[in-house]
Amino acid sequence: MDYSLTLKIQRIHKDAKIPYRANPGDAGLDLFAVEDTVIKAGESALIPTGIIIELPMGTEAQIRPRSGLALKHSVTVLNSPGTIDEGYRGEIKIILINHGQEDFLVEKHMRIAQMVIAPVLAVNLEEVKEVSQSDRSQKGFGSSGKF
Repeated sequence: MDYSLTLKIQRIHKDAKIPYRANPGDAGLDLFAVEDTVIKAGESALIPTGIIIELPMGTEAQIRPRSGLALKHSVTVLNSPGTIDEGYRGEIKIILINHGQEDFLVEKHMRIAQMVIAPVLAVNLEEVKEVSQSDRSQKGFGSSGKF
């Protein structure tokens, strides 16, 4: 059974790289920087990818960090996961933050994030006087007693 959808991609920069899966079966498509940028220690930067996407109907793109950048350099996606809505047609840009102690150089063509295409459920909203109770009820953070 074929579950594939088509993701349309347009390069808007001559040096842009088309996203791809590093390994068969990977959930994420690697996204690449289109230019060199220094992110100072403790600061964030908006990194362009040089691409525009057209998502299939009923989907979103989630932008997630790359574990290697996070582990080795303390660099991650600031608003993780970032959401790209189906109707957005602007350049994909990634907000990276450097939690490290040293400046970090994002190099042109470096893999900076991954993009996962996910379904979006259409829900009907219904305002009610109160919601039903559950076993958990209002117990919040740490209420399970487990770490």
